[in-house]
Amino acid sequence: MSRYWLTILMALVLAGLATYVYFVELPAERAQTLIEAETQRILPFEERDINGLTLRSEAGEVVLALGDNRTWKIVAPIQTEADSRAVESLLRALALGTVTRVVEEQATALAPFGLEKPSVVLIVTAGPRRETLSLGDSGPISSTLYATRASDRKILLTDLAPKDFLNKTVTTFRKKDVLRLDQSQAERLRLTYPRTQIVLYRQNGIAGKDNKWKIRFPIEAEADQTAVRVLLLKLEDLTALGFIDPGPEHATLTKRLSKPMVKVTVYTGGGEQTITLFHPDPTSGEAYAVTTPDSPIYRINPIAIKDLTKELFALQDKRLLGIERDEIVRLAVKTREDQYVLVNQSAGPRDGQKTGWVLEDEPHQKLDQQTVDLFITRVAGLPAELRVVKQAGPLAPYGLASPAAEFTATGKDGQVRGRLVLGTRVGGLVYAIGQGLPGIYQARSDILTQVPAKRDLPAKPGQASSTKP
Repeated sequence: MSRYWLTILMALVLAGLATYVYFVELPAERAQTLIEAETQRILPFEERDINGLTLRSEAGEVVLALGDNRTWKIVAPIQTEADSRAVESLLRALALGTVTRVVEEQATALAPFGLEKPSVVLIVTAGPRRETLSLGDSGPISSTLYATRASDRKILLTDLAPKDFLNKTVTTFRKKDVLRLDQSQAERLRLTYPRTQIVLYRQNGIAGKDNKWKIRFPIEAEADQTAVRVLLLKLEDLTALGFIDPGPEHATLTKRLSKPMVKVTVYTGGGEQTITLFHPDPTSGEAYAVTTPDSPIYRINPIAIKDLTKELFALQDKRLLGIERDEIVRLAVKTREDQYVLVNQSAGPRDGQKTGWVLEDEPHQKLDQQTVDLFITRVAGLPAELRVVKQAGPLAPYGLASPAAEFTATGKDGQVRGRLVLGTRVGGLVYAIGQGLPGIYQARSDILTQVPAKRDLPAKPGQASSTKP
């Protein structure tokens, strides 16, 4: 038994050491690490606790305050909404900033560090707590700044990046969204030009699977869904480059802005918003947006006017055939070399399966359904690329009197609902007319090479020919 006493004694010693390390050394080390981390931070409080910020520079003083719902507001030199993202970006950089070196414990000569006349002075408040931070010249590395705190007057070298703090003005922190628009809530859209207007509406109200945009005026027609969504997205994303607030300059400029390029009105369930765009002198590059009389006049990028000034053709559904692909039950195909009629028998089961597309004159011939589906999709979806004339006149000059290809589509009601005629090819385009759009257009000519010959429609031996049940 005595031989185990030494082992037991060593185990007790090790247990004592472990207890000492765990209860004494580790807490002390954690406390020391916490102290060092606190001393390295520039601010003595967390970003989430900050509720006020004042920025002073040669450009002037900007005072910001945290308002309701944790949204920032500018309270001086004007009172308006702030761009919370811009404010939070600066505060985040400040809260994450650290002291890399204490240059002087007690500031004596400030000029060598650019702190005698600081580039920026930041006053940060977090409830009753307050810290003033002065920023001077860049340090030895370009992404550093010399700084001093009012609380300890030490000269510090920090890892603050000049781009995050210098050259900030009241415009930097202003909310730059011209409209408060959620495009998914838009129900109607009106574009008013000096001589005409275009009115669009969303079928069955706000955005949904089947709620497509349609043109109500100056014609009743399907709208180009992508074009309308892009237009609304451009409105939603329209931002100001500058502001002319109500005052003498605002009044003078208002007199100049007498001939708008376009006025856009967006209607939602909650009301309507209107924006009027001006480009008084195209050579100067100046462009302006006006919303309400008591709002600023917004300086905007002239490109925005081009994005928001759309003629009727740009907003129309430019598919030429005039019928949705899923609505076609019969498609007659005629080219200079071939002609046939495809019939969709998917609604009638055959041999326990949906038979899909068949030839009208050979209904028992199994067809390559993938080839047929791709072809019909291409015909139904062929868009006009360029408009030649608004109203169709003589067809012979465009090769449309003796067409290269002609497609006639019958709908589920048994009526001819779509027609597409292709004429002379010019380069990569072909002249075309369609039931979906009045006038003569040019479309991509590769559709002519994508029309399968009748002999190429049957399924190959061993190939699945019909659609799945």
